[in-house]
Amino acid sequence: MAFKPGFDQSPAFNNQGPNTWGGRGAGQQQAGWGQTPQQAQGGMTPEQLQYMYDRPAASTVDTDRMSYEDTIVKTLLAFGVLVVGAVAGWNAPMIVWIIGAVAGFVLALVNMFKKQPSPGLVLAYSFAQGLFVGGISHYYQNAFGGIVVQAVFGTLGVFAVTLALFASGKVRATPKATRFFLVAMVGYLVFSLINLVLMWTGVTQTAFGALGFEIFGIPLGVIIGILVVVMAAYSLILDFDQIQTGVRRGAPRIYAWTAAFGLIVTIVWLYLEILRILAIVASSQRN
Repeated sequence: MAFKPGFDQSPAFNNQGPNTWGGRGAGQQQAGWGQTPQQAQGGMTPEQLQYMYDRPAASTVDTDRMSYEDTIVKTLLAFGVLVVGAVAGWNAPMIVWIIGAVAGFVLALVNMFKKQPSPGLVLAYSFAQGLFVGGISHYYQNAFGGIVVQAVFGTLGVFAVTLALFASGKVRATPKATRFFLVAMVGYLVFSLINLVLMWTGVTQTAFGALGFEIFGIPLGVIIGILVVVMAAYSLILDFDQIQTGVRRGAPRIYAWTAAFGLIVTIVWLYLEILRILAIVASSQRN
């Protein structure tokens, strides 16, 4: 099993999960998470066993288990809060969406390392991140008209293609690919921090160096951006894979919020990277 950073802290998605939760029953004990019906039958009378088997099959809602449908609903709710925050950030002064960026970063760390998910914290993260996304989108829209719509459709396109490939079984997360993904993530983070320092000190003027620096006629920032988009797409694969794992294990329903959080983080990352690529291309065309 390949784990995405943040998910590996949650017992719903790592190898420590099974046999740690019990089901909720109405007047009787249900089989625990990861426990077979035979294991849960100890001490039950024949009449109780017959009653249990005569009952209609319980749904994931009845058993308080994670399901694809519930995960979709929670993800859409978090995404709706993100959009509300984005609308507010679009119309707010820069200081507001900068505060949103800082708050979103802090809330992301809290959610990533919290074993028991909190719906309130996930929604708070979505709103704070929405403030930042809306504000920076407005900034780019004023600088390069039209690229926000392109970035939105680009993000939806990458998401749809990745989901389709995963659903078809043609693409799966593997431990080897995930290790490469983690190494690339660390490298990208270090590179970004170095580049940020160079910008603050005036050595470079734009993200990833001067726009005039090109490889085979393509700005360096675009090449790096494409690689990062591929990384974000693989992060989506990890999200889908671990949602599938949680559902198959019968993880408690609350962990659908962890899955929703992971998807929101990746979608925002993907959108911002596509927006940045479009901004570099538009800027290079002006020069």
